[in-house]
Amino acid sequence: MREIVPVSIGVAAGGLLYHEHTARTRAERLSAATMETLLNAIDANDEETGKHVRRVASYALILGDAAGVDEHTLRSIERVALFHDIGKLHGALTDIFHEQSKLTPEERRAVRTHPQRGAEVLEPLATFYPDLGKGVAAHHERWDGSGYPRGLKAKRIPLQARVVSIADSFDAITHRRRYSHARSLDEATHAIRDGRETQFDPELVDLFLSKPVIEKIEEAMRRAHAPLRNDEHRRRGEKKPAPDVTFRWRLRSRGSPARDPQS
Repeated sequence: MREIVPVSIGVAAGGLLYHEHTARTRAERLSAATMETLLNAIDANDEETGKHVRRVASYALILGDAAGVDEHTLRSIERVALFHDIGKLHGALTDIFHEQSKLTPEERRAVRTHPQRGAEVLEPLATFYPDLGKGVAAHHERWDGSGYPRGLKAKRIPLQARVVSIADSFDAITHRRRYSHARSLDEATHAIRDGRETQFDPELVDLFLSKPVIEKIEEAMRRAHAPLRNDEHRRRGEKKPAPDVTFRWRLRSRGSPARDPQS
């Protein structure tokens, strides 16, 4: 015989579920707003780093998509790329990263703390993005185990960090920075190839250097290195889209909306 549940109990249960869903939605929106604020803080602190993390995210998304990862993992790769350098905002490191001269051994040791510092900044968001801090902490680990901060080796390094490591190095080579000149696409691909099985995941290197992927990377690089049009629009008063829950920072192709990273 089927048990009859009083209507009042069913209504109460429904109301509880509704309130739980509402609270969870608000918390998720708050976490996304926090990430937006952090990304804007990177821009405010150092515009060059803000542009760098967006370029790295563009390249990492191309590589992650080519690797055939699911949508959830792709969004995780994107977040790690966008926040991989947030540890550089620490007061003790800011001046070092703005130095024009060669780093001293002491400064190099300080710089090596930025992945862990970044993970600590992102720790409050671990409930919603459990892979974010781990990926940020590991983006300077190396395939052969000689990286930092933990000396992780091979596939013990999170996939997100392995993807971002290649994208990060590629951008460091091809884009002019305070302490180095930009080098050509050929030089960058040679450097990535040279890091195969020592610095980088060999399978991801092979994929990155494959013709279809490198052509997409080259196109993304050309867009990133042609900022004058965007600057001209901003001078005319066009508002720059702010990254929000959908991370609309990405340049959209004509007529195509940005994808939701939470999907």
